[in-house]
Amino acid sequence: MLRTVSLTVILVAVLLASCAPVDLNAPVPVFETGVDPDAWATVPAGEFLQGQFAKPTSIDYDYQIMVTNVTVQQYVDFLNDALAGGAIRVDGDQALGFYPGDEFRGANHELEILAGDYLLVPTNDPASRFTFLRYDGAAFVASAGWENHPMTNVSWFGAWNYCGYYGYRLPTELEWEKAARGSEDDRPFPWGYEIARNNANFYASRDPFEDMSSFGSRTSPVGFYNGRVYDGYQTIDSASPYGLYDMAGNVWQWTGDVTENFSDRFMHGGSKLTYDMDLRIWVRNSAPPMYYSSSVGFRCVNP
Repeated sequence: MLRTVSLTVILVAVLLASCAPVDLNAPVPVFETGVDPDAWATVPAGEFLQGQFAKPTSIDYDYQIMVTNVTVQQYVDFLNDALAGGAIRVDGDQALGFYPGDEFRGANHELEILAGDYLLVPTNDPASRFTFLRYDGAAFVASAGWENHPMTNVSWFGAWNYCGYYGYRLPTELEWEKAARGSEDDRPFPWGYEIARNNANFYASRDPFEDMSSFGSRTSPVGFYNGRVYDGYQTIDSASPYGLYDMAGNVWQWTGDVTENFSDRFMHGGSKLTYDMDLRIWVRNSAPPMYYSSSVGFRCVNP
């Protein structure tokens, strides 16, 4: 009887330990990737194979696109500069910026997006990787360890405002797809035809930021999957043909298209919380432009 009771106590203890609450604020591993978030790549004019069925499509101009997603530090710098210059404002728990509105045609399920100030980022969401110091000079500060991670919890308006502030814009879906695939073949992923766990940050990829016993699935630093070894974790260099990183996984990326009779905005790339097949170049997601999430970010193009 004593042996049975002892085994039962041990089993209960193990079960209780396995049900311990996840510490969402546990320290994040800090790694320098060596990839410059200020770098840009040129995508040349010409044909490429677009979409799942590899339709020959052409873009007749060169354009530049960011090598990585916009980082937390880059976005915080924008918020501080734009706030100081009056380009944005903080109202309650929201950072707001102006958007000139969409043409509204009254289609079913279409939201009317009028000219006005819209949410860029929430200022008090615990999932955000920055802090707004309301009573200490009204400044935004990146959270320690997260400076070189992709900016998340940013709406489409927040991405649009960031790009426009610096004279850039969000990529169209076609621009994003060509930048991810290149012009030589119909690869489904930016690096090629197959996906391994250490190609990208996706659901159950077992990267150093996915220790479910301590802090759950988190973003990885921009450019993390570049062939380097981080604390024993070997990554595969997973750049696109134009040298772009994180075009698959980590965070969904807003694109700039405003589609007729459809007020949602499209995203590409998959995220840390999606399955590997959602990282295929042609997979798209959509949400209203005021939507934000800890799995959504963006990058800009330079006209």
